[in-house]
Amino acid sequence: MTRKIAVCRREHFNAAHRLHNHLLSAAENEQLYGKCNRPNYHGHNYELTVKVTGEIDARTGYVLDTKQLSETIKEHVLDKLDHNNLNLDVPELQGINPTTENLAIAIYNMLRPQIKEPQDLKIILYETERNFVEYPA
Repeated sequence: MTRKIAVCRREHFNAAHRLHNHLLSAAENEQLYGKCNRPNYHGHNYELTVKVTGEIDARTGYVLDTKQLSETIKEHVLDKLDHNNLNLDVPELQGINPTTENLAIAIYNMLRPQIKEPQDLKIILYETERNFVEYPA
């Protein structure tokens, strides 16, 4: 019987963005995205939960070292996103509309190479207290 368990790390970062689809007219963008389409951007206080699921290592008793997970998130995610403009400052989001959905996928892609297989990785990203996404679903 396998003993899989999830280890979660919660982090916080602030970032600005503008939701805008260059294929749509200004009126369509304003109707679709409302205040989130303002040309001078707006910001969010994001809450990020990184969930890693795997088997407990018999030698260490860990799925993974949470201190190492914290350092990995800081290096590969927070240092890139915190207090930056998601549209302008984050190479992983260049040319991508920085919706919460797309941001969660980008964070997953930043972290997946750092989390060894066969451990599973899930990103839970809150844009507000009431609005959040999970990737993969």
